[in-house]
Amino acid sequence: MLPSSPGAFLVIALLSGVAQATEPPPVPRCAATARFDLVTGSPEGAPDVCASADETTTFVFDSRVAVGAVEFQRGERLAHWAPGQDGLSLYATPRADYLPGERVKVTVRFADGAAPASASFWLVGHAARGTRRVEVFRQPRPPDVLKKERDEAQAEARQCQEDKARLLAEREGPGGLMGTAWMERAGSLASLPLRLQLKQHPANALGLDEAWSYSYTRTGEAHPASVAVRLSLSNPGAEPWTLAGAALVDSAGEEVELARWQEAPIPAKGAGAVVVGIEGERAQLGCPCTLKLSEAAGPRTVTLGNVTFPVSQQAGP
Repeated sequence: MLPSSPGAFLVIALLSGVAQATEPPPVPRCAATARFDLVTGSPEGAPDVCASADETTTFVFDSRVAVGAVEFQRGERLAHWAPGQDGLSLYATPRADYLPGERVKVTVRFADGAAPASASFWLVGHAARGTRRVEVFRQPRPPDVLKKERDEAQAEARQCQEDKARLLAEREGPGGLMGTAWMERAGSLASLPLRLQLKQHPANALGLDEAWSYSYTRTGEAHPASVAVRLSLSNPGAEPWTLAGAALVDSAGEEVELARWQEAPIPAKGAGAVVVGIEGERAQLGCPCTLKLSEAAGPRTVTLGNVTFPVSQQAGP
């Protein structure tokens, strides 16, 4: 049976890829691995590295770091940091209350005295996803290494183009009530109320009024093709709140970015709804999961734990 609440139609539009809304601005991209080349001199200024609360960012250098020559500006905002035993690595973990946009500067000095003698980076708080590994090069890299990096970048660009083409094609499908009828014909949509089971982070900027999760499974298939979450939220703040980033972290620590839909910013002292979701193999998450939402500008975030998705019950193909 399909959900009958008005917000459910937003979920169905998202899951079928036919939401007729203006696409929100993209979240600043934070690659899982970042690379910085110091061969021709240090980067102008200190480059930014995304960092998320309670997630370790590992710096790997091709030159030894001098003993005791690692400095942190506002280092008290880190829960843990330590140089590697080989002198070629450094680990930094922001505290649990590390806020999006918050900045801590890290400076390392190298042991050999060659130029550049040091390198600096900013650990910039990011609500959805931090950089897990930062590779810093002072020595020229072999041609085969550069070729591998080029091939990886080209493959990633091709995947982005394919994803974009698929999303544009899906938007040509029926929307609204027609989209509901289409999904009823093509598979099974299951829903699950989440409000009572969710764990809310004490620092959440918004209040949670209602929560539902959904899974869509094509007829004859065992695993969901899409999952989504619809949230009704209240904004106690003095400024509107606009959803700009969403991510799910599964029980194994894997993190995926989510598509997002919001009809309008949640007004100050008011309420509104957001819908987030994902499709394809990435929808087959090992949950319970943690859902992270971030706004377009500023530190106001929402973190919800113990997110689960329903299992579709089908009579058969």
